[in-house]
Amino acid sequence: MLPIKSNQRFNGYLKEIADLCGIDKNLTTHTARHTFATTVTLANGVPLETVSAMLGHKSIRTTQIYAKIVASKVSEDMQVLK
Repeated sequence: MLPIKSNQRFNGYLKEIADLCGIDKNLTTHTARHTFATTVTLANGVPLETVSAMLGHKSIRTTQIYAKIVASKVSEDMQVLK
């Protein structure tokens, strides 16, 4: 959709989109990949191996970092329920 020539340019487009949408967060390609891995896939039960393949990770250990973040979020949410 966007005529992307570099990661830097893509990050610039994300910043423009965030400004237009009133999002007060520094959006980057890393943030987008991180959100996809945690919120979109792992938090919705997509297997770690599938997420790893989607992200193009050579080692599942790289993807396991995202899984730890999701596990800690679950723990925090359970504390709120108490």
